[in-house]
Amino acid sequence: AQQPGTPLSDQEYHQFFMSLRAAGRASTACLLRMLYGCQNPLVQRLDEYENHGAIPKGPICSELPGNPFFPNFCTFSLYRCTRKWYFIKV
Repeated sequence: AQQPGTPLSDQEYHQFFMSLRAAGRASTACLLRMLYGCQNPLVQRLDEYENHGAIPKGPICSELPGNPFFPNFCTFSLYRCTRKWYFIKV
């Protein structure tokens, strides 16, 4: 069992984003994030699902070359959305 707040495994990420990709929902989730912010209950549920039930606190290190560090998960997620890099992991 994964610890709450840990990122999904590669397989779990694939399953998570396939459900979003199937209906073009990744961009819709990003639109919700941009319109309503990270405090929106639906956005928070997606963030929790992506991280085994808990949104990580504090700094985030990602697999992005040249931009590996973000002050929090919200900033990281907004960055993914603006770049349309929906599938980059922490």
